[in-house]
Amino acid sequence: MIDLYSAATPNGHKVSIALEELALPYELHTLELQQGVQKEPWFLAINPNGRIPAIVDRAQDNFAVFESGAILMYLAEKNGQLLPADVKGRSQVLQWLMFQMGGIGPMMGQANVFYRYFPEKIQPAIDRYQGESKRLFRVLDARLKDHEFLAGDYSIADIANWAWVRTHKWSGVAIDDLPNLKRWVDAIGARPAVQKGILMPASERDLEKATEQEAAKFAEKVRGMVETGQSGKQGAA
Repeated sequence: MIDLYSAATPNGHKVSIALEELALPYELHTLELQQGVQKEPWFLAINPNGRIPAIVDRAQDNFAVFESGAILMYLAEKNGQLLPADVKGRSQVLQWLMFQMGGIGPMMGQANVFYRYFPEKIQPAIDRYQGESKRLFRVLDARLKDHEFLAGDYSIADIANWAWVRTHKWSGVAIDDLPNLKRWVDAIGARPAVQKGILMPASERDLEKATEQEAAKFAEKVRGMVETGQSGKQGAA
């Protein structure tokens, strides 16, 4: 049994999707980030960085793993799925996983902060991070022109990137002009395990249908955590 400590964020949903795809038994513990639970000593013993997600593998003497990418690798390697065993295949998956961790996530996270959460709109910063997010989306679109998935078969690289790219509207970045990326987003979103994973836990907002008023209300709720650095999640996405 896996204990999953998470919240409704792209990084959190990476892990719940992987657990669903692997059909692993797990217990979800939703952390109330606005109450600062992720900074309490009991959780810092699991993740010293005080961020979600984190897991505890009860079957391995309560072995704790933090950082979403590291968790994906741990689960895939332990179960022999979603990550090839051969050197080249494994490297391809890890390259695209690192692409998300070092690029897609940080750039979209900062776009969220400046576009959604900061009380004052600093347009050069918004333009910077939305523009870089779009550039990275173009990289994905080019890759997906001749590939069904990012690195051979469906893998943790697809899960990691998809969990962020699906939230592109919240970052203020369109993908209508990127047909290969849109095809991939729709195809992965139709997978039953993915549909279940993004509800573990469910988001307070509907990314596709939220009105500007609803979006502003949610942003106001999160703003205090972002400004104090207590969000426990990258970009408070």
